[in-house]
Amino acid sequence: MEVVNLNRLAYFSAVVDTGSFTRAAERLGITKTVVSQQVSKLEEELKTTLLMRTTRRVEPTESGRLLHARSVIILREAEDAVAEVASFNVEPSGVLRVAAPNDYGASKIAPLAAAFSQRYPACQVDLILSDARIDPVSNQIDLSIRVGWLDDSSLQARRIAAFRQFLVATPKLADALSVSDPEELSHAPFLANNALKDPLTWHFVRGDFERCTIHLRQTMSINTTPAVLAATLADGGLSVLPDYLVTDALRAGRLINILPDWSLPAGGIYVVYPTARFRPPKVTAFVDILVRDAKLTDLKTM
Repeated sequence: MEVVNLNRLAYFSAVVDTGSFTRAAERLGITKTVVSQQVSKLEEELKTTLLMRTTRRVEPTESGRLLHARSVIILREAEDAVAEVASFNVEPSGVLRVAAPNDYGASKIAPLAAAFSQRYPACQVDLILSDARIDPVSNQIDLSIRVGWLDDSSLQARRIAAFRQFLVATPKLADALSVSDPEELSHAPFLANNALKDPLTWHFVRGDFERCTIHLRQTMSINTTPAVLAATLADGGLSVLPDYLVTDALRAGRLINILPDWSLPAGGIYVVYPTARFRPPKVTAFVDILVRDAKLTDLKTM
């Protein structure tokens, strides 16, 4: 088989998409004769008939349908590659709308958004903090930060970091409870975080084989994670909180990890985008900052 000129795929795809050489020429901004010649040369190179021509419409043959399906992917990838390369020299600009949970948004995303704004003064960041799930399409969100475990979704996601969970209490409450096993927690005062799907059921693991599922007794119900932390620090009860919120308090001795030999499921930090073929420079630049920060955080904890 002789070498195929891939440039001719664009002419061929335009004919299949429009069902007409005339309309394909109008879409491409060239003459009908040029389109016809290019498609004919493609058929000669492939030594097969790609289009059935009638007086009313042009229809692809079986080979034509197969080639068109692949051509659409090839042309789309080529367009995206050109757009990405072109964006390298484009300074991020415009309004970047970011949604994040209250706790992670306030402790991690807000400082990074400030750094982003300083680095890219042509950008404005609109940071929306809410523990409620925000629809990115209807709210025109460029990217969302999701913490925990992703549900099945039509959105595109990228995991950028992980976090651990700790069962914590103040030293005063920890001494009063003197807990050494998860099964001893059933009557302990517990602060339920209603931002979670099932705030009272927890799965503990120790080593490779020991597993224990505990249903805790709620003494207080709170709908934001930072408020759960505040109530925990005020001796309100035990709570399960992520490492990025309690690391400083644990190091300072203001909180105690109640069951250090047992672990709770680790979660992920995700960047979630609306489905799109190409992302503007402001989005890719912000995600780069998030990824860099996550890597630095991992190095610090090693």
